Amino acid sequence: MRLMTGIFAAGFIAAASSLPVFAAGADPSDWAAIEKAASGQTVYFNAWGGSENINAYLEWVGAEMQSRYGVTVVQVKLDDTANAVAKVIAEKAAGKDAGGSVDLIWINGENFVSMKQQELLLTPGWATSLPNWRYVDVENQPTILSDFTEPTEGLESPWGGAKMVFFYDSARTEASSLPDNAAQLLDWAKANPGRFSYPAPPDFIGSSFLKQVLSEVIDDPGKLAAPVNEASFESDVEPLFAYLDQLHDVAWRSGKAFPQNYPDMKQKLADGELDIIFAFNPSEASAGIKAGELPDTVRSFTFSGGTLGNTHFVAIPYNANAKEGALLTANFLISPEAQLRKQDPTYWGDPTVLSMAKLPDADRSAFAALDLGVATLSPDKLGPVIAEPHASWMERIEVEWRRRYASGN
Repeated sequence: MRLMTGIFAAGFIAAASSLPVFAAGADPSDWAAIEKAASGQTVYFNAWGGSENINAYLEWVGAEMQSRYGVTVVQVKLDDTANAVAKVIAEKAAGKDAGGSVDLIWINGENFVSMKQQELLLTPGWATSLPNWRYVDVENQPTILSDFTEPTEGLESPWGGAKMVFFYDSARTEASSLPDNAAQLLDWAKANPGRFSYPAPPDFIGSSFLKQVLSEVIDDPGKLAAPVNEASFESDVEPLFAYLDQLHDVAWRSGKAFPQNYPDMKQKLADGELDIIFAFNPSEASAGIKAGELPDTVRSFTFSGGTLGNTHFVAIPYNANAKEGALLTANFLISPEAQLRKQDPTYWGDPTVLSMAKLPDADRSAFAALDLGVATLSPDKLGPVIAEPHASWMERIEVEWRRRYASGN
């Protein structure tokens, strides 16, 4: 992982914290006023709803927000974040610059870039002005300050870390046979037909798999840090689709159908339909074991050369109806208490964005005491982080994927 220098990080934070000019009643520098105005508000939190344990975690967040602050948090369950973005776009087109239907969004880099470019987000700097920002690990997690190569500028608040890891059932699959890169995974799939697949884009996990493969097979990985070059796009991605053509021939259901999402892959691993699956959370397997969704023989592995990693965020639309409630919720989500519960595989197992060095002793000890689970790799076993490509790559790749394969989906 590339580390951002302390000087650069400090300079960015200083610059970002001087940016915000907030609407009346929504200034995080006056937190007492934020809490007062938020009481009684309903925050419509648009978030992916495809995981029972994440939904349960958000129910806990809602209960805490109600009991502590009198704020009602309603999870609007999404299957694609773009649907929430489309709502905000439609409201802006209709001139609805206040009283919007979306108050908080669990957002990925692709949609963040789109909303930033269209000026659909609350004023820059709100995230870096949150009281709990002081605990955020900007020094060692550079993806907090740059999302899919796009500077975050305090327009979104970090919520959790993510890194691609693979899972297998050690009762069925020998560890010595596991692949160590995308090329070896293809060889493994050919030797074990029907035992591997991935969710079809635009599912986030499926799209992440495509980016992982592309990062390994493109002629120059440095191209991925810049926007797509339309003149060379076809030749740049041809190795990816040549790979997928071969993979689909030996994939689950011969690439004529795909798992719906990660929970569907998890069920197929438990049922013995698939032998290798993957997720964007190093603790997913342990969480599945604790929940009784996976056998206790499931273990994790990753590629020694690196796998995709990023930070996921929450954002507030510029026209949110409950701005104060959304700010209060975003701040609670990066509190040591909420981050500790989120990292516990009993509840979710999502890696924290907080710096242990910045936490009070009691909180640091609580994190150290967490049992991350039998199937969770230690940080030193996770391998290097491969940075997310510029968001334009995924947009173009998803279109091309649908053109080539959607008829078989």
